[in-house]
Amino acid sequence: MSFPPSPRARSGPRRRSLLAVAPAALLVAGCSAGSEDPGGSGGSRPSAADRARPRAARDSRELAERYDAVVAAHPKLAERLRPLRAEVVRHAEAFGDTAKPSPAPSSSGSGAPAVSPPAAVPAKEKDALAGLAAAEREIADRRTEALLDAPGELARLLASVAAAGAAHVYLLTEARG
Repeated sequence: MSFPPSPRARSGPRRRSLLAVAPAALLVAGCSAGSEDPGGSGGSRPSAADRARPRAARDSRELAERYDAVVAAHPKLAERLRPLRAEVVRHAEAFGDTAKPSPAPSSSGSGAPAVSPPAAVPAKEKDALAGLAAAEREIADRRTEALLDAPGELARLLASVAAAGAAHVYLLTEARG
């Protein structure tokens, strides 16, 4: 038993033809949206990548300095924090940080930190680790948010480094307990 054709006349394109054309239209729109200023030099605002990359590098550099301050205040934590700090320095380099970070303070140092602390370091080790974990969490959250506007390769880098930051938070909170 067949159904009779619809009494209303069809005008315009059919659903199947729209579904076939839609991906091509999106592809063309996506390709042309970024081609207006490929170098980013003619616009008045820097691109999302031009803003996100230096900020991420600066955040990592400042976080490394915070690790240095905690180690200077609590030398017993040096061995535990050394690998995390080294990874934070590598993150800064991955984002293009050209500033040479100070070497990690050693636990047998003279007691004077090479870098002035970015924030006061709590007197208790547990509180100092909690402060580092909070800083790592804040930066990881900021990077996760920034990757939404970042182009492909930078978005992948931001996502990877944000995941590493989340792992640092876990390690820092586990180290407290």
